[in-house]
Amino acid sequence: MFGRREFLAGAAALGLVENVSAGVLSGGAADKAVDVFLRTQPFQGVVLIGKAGKPIYSRAIGFADIEAKKPVTLGTPYAIASISKWLTSTALLKLVEAGKLDLDAPISTYLPDYRADTGAKVKVRHLLTNISGIPNGFATWTKANPDPDLFKRSFTTGEAVKLWCSGDLAFEPGSKFDYVLTNWMIITAIIEAVTGKPYAQAMSERVTGPLGLTRTTPVDPADVAISYRTLEPLVRQSNERFPFMAASGGYVSTAGDLLKAAHAVFDGPFLPPARKKQLLTVGWPDQDYALGGRVKSLFADGFPRVFAWETGRTAGYRSVLAHRFDDQTTVVLLNNTSITQKAMDEFAYALFGTV
Repeated sequence: MFGRREFLAGAAALGLVENVSAGVLSGGAADKAVDVFLRTQPFQGVVLIGKAGKPIYSRAIGFADIEAKKPVTLGTPYAIASISKWLTSTALLKLVEAGKLDLDAPISTYLPDYRADTGAKVKVRHLLTNISGIPNGFATWTKANPDPDLFKRSFTTGEAVKLWCSGDLAFEPGSKFDYVLTNWMIITAIIEAVTGKPYAQAMSERVTGPLGLTRTTPVDPADVAISYRTLEPLVRQSNERFPFMAASGGYVSTAGDLLKAAHAVFDGPFLPPARKKQLLTVGWPDQDYALGGRVKSLFADGFPRVFAWETGRTAGYRSVLAHRFDDQTTVVLLNNTSITQKAMDEFAYALFGTV
């Protein structure tokens, strides 16, 4: 049966949605929409709107460091949290294209030391879609072993997988959606096993380097925007993480880099059509979830249009990278003041002129 997931994947990946004039806002209309949003939300950060990878509207609002009165600039880097999953999934598909990986192979194919029963059941695709059934052992372990100095300790990816990603399945793979970081810790181990290189190096060689994403890194740069839990009173929020968490939510990037990446991956030839279709095929419709990100249909110009909708939430950082396929328009929002993800999404909807 030809259903919603096939429509979204085919239309998005193969360009089968009718081309129309862009409905995204720019100029004074975009300024007005931003001003309306700022009246009700304590947003500080970056708004960037682009078409075919080129900026058509940008605005930097507030401070990257409130105490120091350091203004936000268009080049200020922010933690992008789960948008990292989209970057990681893109790297996996580059490995598939190179013949080094099969999304439908069990994880034991690449991690022979992983527990045999679960390793034979869970496929790479299950991990990328967050439907593996592998429980979040990291959350359980840290709750039972509270340690304020935990992030000062050092663990290899292999140690992390053994400690936190090897529990009994919570459900049969493919039967439920469970958005847990342990899926992505295993993916990190698979990338390292297949490439023979540390995850960050493999990502640099396969994705961030070839795309020219010079400000996209799993390590916080000196000029990263400060994360705030609250503004009144003003309270900072740390964003500590281990290197093996980068695949799930550890990257930092700029609005310009994300615009460039969206155009290259979604519109350009960076992924061949078959791999792009895999990236954008919704595997769990209830969540609009494909591989490492979401693909959804929204009304714009009076018709349903297909969008990639990547979001990130960690510490006080909030982010949206949204891309409309038929007219190649993109909205990037980066924030460091803990506004709700719902508000961020609604802000992006308004900038696209969607309902």
